[in-house]
Amino acid sequence: MLTVLLWAVGKAMAQEQENAPERRIVISIPDRKLALVENGKVVKVYQTAVGAPKSPSPGGMFTVATRLQHPTWYHAGKVVPPGKANPLGTRWLGLSTKGYGIHGTNAPRSIGRNVSHGCIRMLNHDVEELFDMVSVGVVVELHSERDEVVAQIFPAPVEPVVVAAAGGGLQ
Repeated sequence: MLTVLLWAVGKAMAQEQENAPERRIVISIPDRKLALVENGKVVKVYQTAVGAPKSPSPGGMFTVATRLQHPTWYHAGKVVPPGKANPLGTRWLGLSTKGYGIHGTNAPRSIGRNVSHGCIRMLNHDVEELFDMVSVGVVVELHSERDEVVAQIFPAPVEPVVVAAAGGGLQ
């Protein structure tokens, strides 16, 4: 009887995994944007901050290794507990490369800039939303250049059209 029950539970779990959507996170470092992609379709795009020139975000394929709500920040002998002063904000999605992650921020004006120590920063409400949609093991692609994958997910910004005035000067 127990063997049959365990078999049924195992089969149900396997079927649930089979039907689970395939999710991945794609980050364009040059565009400073993150997309949640599910079954090949973009679910949501978020603005981010990425690594500064002296501490760039790493390019490559990683996975979400840890998920923490209200993380504590440890850096150079400092310990900052959860709260408004914490530079990690309200959530931490640790990557499979030590010391790097996707996290919130206590400096929302940094979003859209190259200013972090290599991590991917998001607004707290955005990282909270993303946190609820991903689990440990989700693939995270960090693209250092605008390649084909990035171009499909994050179209290039449209350049403004400059029109010459009748007198030959620009208006």
